[in-house]
Amino acid sequence: MMTATIEAGKLALSFLPNVEVVTLLCAIYGYVFGPIGLISVSLFVLIETFIYGVHTWVIAYIIHWNLICLVFILIRKKITNRFLITGIALIFVSLFGVLTSMIDTLILNYNSETFWHEFSVLYMRGIWFYVTEIVCNLILFPICFPPLAKVLTKFKNKYFGTKKEDKEIETNQKL
Repeated sequence: MMTATIEAGKLALSFLPNVEVVTLLCAIYGYVFGPIGLISVSLFVLIETFIYGVHTWVIAYIIHWNLICLVFILIRKKITNRFLITGIALIFVSLFGVLTSMIDTLILNYNSETFWHEFSVLYMRGIWFYVTEIVCNLILFPICFPPLAKVLTKFKNKYFGTKKEDKEIETNQKL
């Protein structure tokens, strides 16, 4: 179900360039469901590859989405403040453009003498898409992350049992 919601969210917003919920869903699934969230994110990348074929973006997707999920798995017991969570997400959203431009430059246009020039041209070409993605997540995370964390934690506790850290997430007022 987690993989399906990530894919459905991506497809539902695909007509709007870089307006996305994938970052939010990858983060929330890692935060609430831990390693199971990581499996769902990996399956999302696999499904995307089946739909769109293999190209350099697959490498970026494997690294980026799994890293977001992994980071949120690691911070779930330590960080509950919605603005700190939003800041962490925005750092990773900002790095997505760097990662994709770096991979494309390395694989498609690699020339050691002109690498940084080629990288900067490629990065600047997509800057408005990256800005859109950052603004989208700047709005989504502080509004949607706290209620999603609470609802999904209650769901997880109801069907999979309650753990100590889940009670902290569920009752924490900072989130």
